Formats: sequence, structure tokens, C-alpha cells
Amino acid sequence: MRVRVNGSVRRPLQEMAAAMRLRSSLIISLLFVAAAAHAGVEGGVAAHARQDYAAALKEWLPLAKAGDPGAQNNVGTLYLDGAGMPRDEAAAYAWFKKAAVQGLGAAQYNLALMYQEGRGVAADAQEAFKWSRKAAAQGDADAQNWLGAMARQGVAGGPDPKESTQWFEQAAAQGHAGAQANLALLYARGEGVPQDLRQAAQWFRKAAEQGHVDAQTNLGLMYARGEGLEKDYAQAREWLLKAAGSGALAAQNILASMYEIGIGVPVDTQKALQWYRKAGAQGDKKAVAKIMQISENQAH
Repeated sequence: MRVRVNGSVRRPLQEMAAAMRLRSSLIISLLFVAAAAHAGVEGGVAAHARQDYAAALKEWLPLAKAGDPGAQNNVGTLYLDGAGMPRDEAAAYAWFKKAAVQGLGAAQYNLALMYQEGRGVAADAQEAFKWSRKAAAQGDADAQNWLGAMARQGVAGGPDPKESTQWFEQAAAQGHAGAQANLALLYARGEGVPQDLRQAAQWFRKAAEQGHVDAQTNLGLMYARGEGLEKDYAQAREWLLKAAGSGALAAQNILASMYEIGIGVPVDTQKALQWYRKAGAQGDKKAVAKIMQISENQAH
């Protein structure tokens, strides 16, 4: 079959998720307590790795009660997840707070999340920002990325593209995939920085290589359009397949369209239907409509 190479994929770049995600700080905590020569920490980390949470709690709880912030943060995550004990968000909040006031950046970010979502404590946006800024000031990349997203959206006032760019740059420089993808989007759209599609493609690639599915989708789109780099449908397909295989709805729909129309690939109705069905299974109404349309055309 002939491959159509003069088509174009006209879809908007994908927005990056800005939701805060709670995370434990096992590596950070291990480094902290190892410096203090606490016994039992390695055992707790090993127990956690093999999902023996009761054993991890047994190792960490004495250290947490003795005031070690790393252990306090880890105990907080166990309570929040209900790992090794009944879920107790109030207890998780209390342990995060103990570690946060001692200056542990990971705990400060976790505490900010608790305030943001009202978990274990009344929701308080000001407290969430306060603790996020404390964590970000210490170089916590998750907090920096979240603050960048909030500045872009204007959550604490009007949108501030300059502040947003600064936070994303700091987190991206540390290898934070989400921040790299967010920074790429700013360059692609010229928000807070002069529009620079080459820079956008470079940052999308950095995030995509770490498995960030939205970045993989956007990098695939840029290859398909020849924006910021030379048009290359093979590369476009490769990156879109990675994202689609991970469940990225936009990538599934784009691949389906490429196979349906024959953009950079041979027309293949069955492959188009395959990807439309995957998107439809996620509740995408346009994909479901496409499936019906193609099926009707085949029936005639």
C-alpha cells in the first residue's frame, strides 16, 4: 500500500497534569539516618521493599519517636497508605508535621499535600503553599513543579508566567520529568519565555525518555508536524506507540487517525480500529463514534 507522507496531524499539545502526588522519601530518609548512624534503618528499607510493612514499622517507629525526621516521614506514609496498620490520615498528618518542622523537604511537601487535599487536617490552601514553598526552597523538585503549575494557573492570584517558568526550570534541571514536560509546553506556546519549538522538543524528549506519557505524545506530534525538529513519521509513530501502549488516550486517537487516513503509515483500517477501540474503552466518545462510522462503511 502507498504511504501518504504529505498529511498533517492537527491536534493540540497535551496539557500536563498538575496534581500534587504524595510520595515517601525512603532514599532521602535513608541518607539522613545513615549519617546519624541509626541502627535498623536498612532493615526497614529492605522490609518496605519486600512489602513487609509491619517489619518496616517495627524498625522505623522507635527512630521516629526518638525524633528522627526521615523515620517520621516514612511512618507517616505507612499510616497514610494503611500499610502494616489501619489507615489513619490524622496520624499520617501528625508524623509529617513532626518531620516537616525539623526541615525535611520531602515531609514538607507531603504535609503541603495533606493541607491541599484536606487529608488528616482541614483543607487550607495557604498552609499548602507555605509548606510547598519551604520544600521548594530546599530544592524539592516535586514542590517546585507543583508551584510552577499553580503559578501558571494563577491559583494564588493572577497567572504569573515568569514565576511559573522559574519553578519549572529549577525542577527540570534536577531531572524532574513532569517539570521538563511543563517547561516544554511553555516554550511551545511562548508562555513566560519566547516561543522556541526547538527548546520545546528538547525538553519534551528529556521527559519522554523518562517515560512521561504526555511528553511522549507531544514529542510524537512534533515529529509528525516537523515542529522544532525535522519531520519524521517513523519517530512520530515510535513515540506515539510508547504513549499509547501506556494508555495515553490522545496518543491512541492520533495513531488511529494516522492509520485510518494513511499519514506516514500505510492505510490500515484494522489497526485504526484497534486504537480507536482502546480509546473507546476509556470512555472516549469521539473514538466510539469513529468505530461506528468505520464499521458502517465496511458494511456497505
